[in-house]
Amino acid sequence: MRGRHRAADLRSNGFTALAAGMILPLVAIGAVYGGYRIMSTSGCTGTVRLSVAASPEIAPVIKDAAVRWVKTGPRVDNECITVDVTAVASAEVAAAVAGEGGATVPGLGQADGKTQVPQVWIPDSSMWLQRMRSAREDLVPLAAPSLARSPIVLAVPEPTAKALGWLENRVTWKQVLEQIVGDTRVNSGIVDPNRDSVGVSTLVAMASVREQFGPEGDSLTVGAVKSLMSGKSEQPSGLVARFPRDSDPKTLATAVTLAPLSEQALHAYNAASPAVPLIAVYPDPSPIALDFPYTAMPRLSPNRAAAAEQFRTVLAGASFRNLLAQHQLRANDGTVGTGMTLSPSAPVGGQVTPVPEAAVISKALQMWVEITQPSRMLAVVDISATMKSPVPGAGGLTKEQVAVRAAQGGLDLFPDSWAVGLWCFSTNMPGGRDYQELVPIGPLTSQRDQLRGAIGGLKPNPKGGSGLYDTILAAYQTVLQGWDSGRGNSVVVVTGGRNNNPSGLSLDALVSSLQKAERADQPVQIIIIGVGTEVNQAEMQRIVEATGGAVFVASDPSKIGEIFMKALALDDGR
Repeated sequence: MRGRHRAADLRSNGFTALAAGMILPLVAIGAVYGGYRIMSTSGCTGTVRLSVAASPEIAPVIKDAAVRWVKTGPRVDNECITVDVTAVASAEVAAAVAGEGGATVPGLGQADGKTQVPQVWIPDSSMWLQRMRSAREDLVPLAAPSLARSPIVLAVPEPTAKALGWLENRVTWKQVLEQIVGDTRVNSGIVDPNRDSVGVSTLVAMASVREQFGPEGDSLTVGAVKSLMSGKSEQPSGLVARFPRDSDPKTLATAVTLAPLSEQALHAYNAASPAVPLIAVYPDPSPIALDFPYTAMPRLSPNRAAAAEQFRTVLAGASFRNLLAQHQLRANDGTVGTGMTLSPSAPVGGQVTPVPEAAVISKALQMWVEITQPSRMLAVVDISATMKSPVPGAGGLTKEQVAVRAAQGGLDLFPDSWAVGLWCFSTNMPGGRDYQELVPIGPLTSQRDQLRGAIGGLKPNPKGGSGLYDTILAAYQTVLQGWDSGRGNSVVVVTGGRNNNPSGLSLDALVSSLQKAERADQPVQIIIIGVGTEVNQAEMQRIVEATGGAVFVASDPSKIGEIFMKALALDDGR
């Protein structure tokens, strides 16, 4: 059956075989290593070459299974099957597949130009396939059965785990985030979630805390993401290199003392007998485990498709389970084969967290971007007389006091990479304008305390009306004038009522002026947070539609903190 292989299906014949002695240790999970060609051509009329790109964690197992299988002489239409197994980081293959298909996977970046698209791809997680399908439906097939499983654990050096009381106890994600945010013994790290399935799984789990616990969950999640960002590595090998090399308190104070890893990666680290072993902490609920889906790529020639299906059937059963166990991987159902020992707190089988929909993965990654990207923001707070009104159910606090508390809480969550300024506004302000600059836009590294003091000093002007429209235009023009291409640029307005300055701009005049000032290549979002029932949402919506942005109205002002956090999580539209 020679000549049946279409030219389009020969795209990966350039996979290079490297000697087995050049394989990097498994601890360098993100590295690309080794290719293996296994073939048996005795008495064949031709050869069906099957290229397999596998995640480094499972590549040795796939290679071993391929060697054993090819020795049995498998064929397709009397053509012998050749199997090339190459260990490649999942992100590199994903970028290559997307690039070949003319698609873009958000956050992934461009292909490296070296990684070729295989006939069979075994990434570390089905979450990659979800992300690929979101970019374009036909990049990968719908059917991709999982071959193995490696739960996601929190890797904690033994001294730190003992100090935290985590040696054999399962902990909730809320407890984990509380330790990351508030315990100086915890220095957290993560591999860039845009390119690492363990990172994505961790973010999805953290997002559940944000949804479950309201404003407290918001605060914990934002704080934890900030901490993880400060300890971010681009590759898994870079992350594990930062675990402590000895138990000296000074070393522990600067080393990574908590990071999400796969169970397999933690076992590989400890197998090298480090001076400070890592303890596997299994958080509850369990994050999405690595599951290594067997992905026969679309548009294979008939013979290659048949060979791929034959090989898939080999990767199952007791013998394959035991091969997985030799490399500290579980079978797909979560059980373990001969030779693999689990820690006392490890769940055993039957607890498989399903892979979420693409929208859930996208939302988690977007949360990472929203919290960690550097931003440039001008906060503008209403101090007109309407802000003196008390808030029902808030212990006698006024709108102004509730807004101030929310703003101070938000300030504490801004990373040092942000630049923030503060205005207040009302009629009858010094200088004859409807607004006053309290702190110019500048880096938080040098003016966080100044901002905190200025926010705490905000008081309603008992004789002031709301010069809202003139203030919004002036704030927009100020941010636009200093527009920074490396940051998100926004105006955040907190107001308790409608514009009531008859000598100032009308709504129509404001919208028209914003439309004229807007520059498509220099976006500035206007985010309006309304406090109380006096805010006209329809009017505010007209304003933000002129430039991009959003309106959040808290009819119950006691909810302003929650609304404020949602506003801060907006995408800046860059």
